[in-house]
Amino acid sequence: MGILRGIIRDGMSGASVEAKVHVLSSNGRFVHPSDSLLKIGPGDPFFYSSGEFTVNVPRGATDIIVERGTEYQPLRNVVPMPQKGAVEVELNLKRWIDLPSQNWYPGNTHLHYSEKEANPDERLRLDPHVHDLNVTVISILQRREIPYASNKYPIGFMTDYSTAHHLVDCGEENRHNHRRGGMAYGHVMFLRLRNQVDPVSRGDLVSDFDPDYPPLCYACDDAKRQGSVVLWCHNGIGMEAPVAAALGKLDAFNLFDPYWADPEYDIWYRLLNCGISLPISTGTDWFICSNNRVYVQTEQEFTYNNWLEGLQEGKTFITNGPALFLKIDGMMPGTRLPSTNGKSRQLAVEVSWSSHYPIDRIEIVQNGRVVRSHALIGINQQRHGIQTHALKIESDGWIAARAYGNARDSFAQAIYAHTSPIYIGDGIPADAINGSAEFFVRSIDDSINWINKTGRFTQDQQREEILHLFNQGRKVYSNLAGMN
Repeated sequence: MGILRGIIRDGMSGASVEAKVHVLSSNGRFVHPSDSLLKIGPGDPFFYSSGEFTVNVPRGATDIIVERGTEYQPLRNVVPMPQKGAVEVELNLKRWIDLPSQNWYPGNTHLHYSEKEANPDERLRLDPHVHDLNVTVISILQRREIPYASNKYPIGFMTDYSTAHHLVDCGEENRHNHRRGGMAYGHVMFLRLRNQVDPVSRGDLVSDFDPDYPPLCYACDDAKRQGSVVLWCHNGIGMEAPVAAALGKLDAFNLFDPYWADPEYDIWYRLLNCGISLPISTGTDWFICSNNRVYVQTEQEFTYNNWLEGLQEGKTFITNGPALFLKIDGMMPGTRLPSTNGKSRQLAVEVSWSSHYPIDRIEIVQNGRVVRSHALIGINQQRHGIQTHALKIESDGWIAARAYGNARDSFAQAIYAHTSPIYIGDGIPADAINGSAEFFVRSIDDSINWINKTGRFTQDQQREEILHLFNQGRKVYSNLAGMN
């Protein structure tokens, strides 16, 4: 057996950097140091490296792949190994883009470690660097008596795990599920939290006898009084999502949470059609099991507070790789253009992108419908490009951009990106408001039926409070739909 020693460096600065590494020996086996942390999630196996690694491999061609976040090009190096002796190889990673230099900073807003994680401290120390995340939010949660590894950390900013360029916070996921495992009220995330919001969970997540009370909206209010930023999890799944959104309890909305599957825009698009301004965000949930990240633009220096302010303002796009930018009349996502005042107007729309992986399709979405779709041809066009459009609008509403690629990353995920919206006037599209609002009225009616017939409460007052809350949300949508 030979000894392979790898040294991983940033190709520009020459500094040693953390990364994830795939070593495939000549006999086709994945090889890793015995004490290394392994990548979690689908796709190819990798181990974490703090910048150097040593493995024993047999004679022959040894395949090395090194990855760091999404802004570095994956590096592949084939090393001919001798029967005996040591070989040292320098692995210099090159950036294909440097978004923080443009004041765009990536973050993961939803992360936990399970009870099976043997070394959470080391994983939390390495995760932000290996995945090149400027912001990482790990959160406590509760399900019965399961001792989740991430619950060991105290709530608040985690100085011991943070550096100037990699900030780590510990927040909370507040939850409620159906008794048969499905989501009921839903799940919300609290970022920049000072104190735990109790109860962390309710209903079946606690015990067979715990009531379906209090609602998540109460927890959101408690978190906001602490100055927390509140995100809805899991693509809007949960009965209370439209209620919380209508009553102004949410600051952002997580999509593709924990990872990309089929498009899951529906609820978010419908909320936007109701004039509810909700920036887009994302996370990976259980471990870093995908390249999901939300990029936030900060106009000031990079700090956690400034990053969260940019998130709340909607200066965001989500991605598992591509950088995607939208401008309308020179304005960025999160901004609000003047109202049409019932008159048609032409907008200058610009979409630009840059990607290590090929991009196959760029789409412009207006009020939940694709109004421009372009299949891309040619390698250079696919990876980098800019498109301009003259878009005629007839009423207020919102516009966003999204991108797709058929290529798969090392997590076996298809390539995608989506921007937060740019709003026109009050953001309410005249031709889409009724259908979206009526959808939520029906949804809330179903929830009210569940509360009355299935929900379990220790006192009638609890049920009445929940019903009052849901009826408040219903009233917002029924007024929008002109149903009153």
